[in-house]
Amino acid sequence: AKTSASPSAAISIQPAAAQIRRSSSHHSHMRKILVIEDTENNQIIIGRRLKSKGYDVHLRANAEEGILAARELRPHLILMDIGLPTMDGWDATRILKDDDATRNIPVIALTAHAMAGDREKALEARCDEYETKPIDFTSLFGKIETLIARHAPEPGGT
Repeated sequence: AKTSASPSAAISIQPAAAQIRRSSSHHSHMRKILVIEDTENNQIIIGRRLKSKGYDVHLRANAEEGILAARELRPHLILMDIGLPTMDGWDATRILKDDDATRNIPVIALTAHAMAGDREKALEARCDEYETKPIDFTSLFGKIETLIARHAPEPGGT
């Protein structure tokens, strides 16, 4: 009985190992998105929606942590809440765009205030795009895909 159990055990293990290999190689091609957002509920909603689309999501709750994470992680794109504590998203974006290490990372400003002039403020701060809350995820995903494609790494990268 033991000799016949061994081959069947090997058969059941192999597909799992192949599946693990497939998922880990898929991970290396995932697009990394840094979400800088201080509201926990928004972090959860945005994080879940991005993960459901296959993005590798990294969350930071304030501008200072977000700037450090951008330098360390080199994400494909940053979603920047404008209404952050201590330093707002406008100033954080300016810092990122003034830094050689992070200036080419696309930034989409997220704001609850659909105020006249906010789009101009976003452009002045050098945000690449702008989305108001509550977020229209169809619109946001379109902007994310366009910006990531436009800022794709040089040949040889992923």
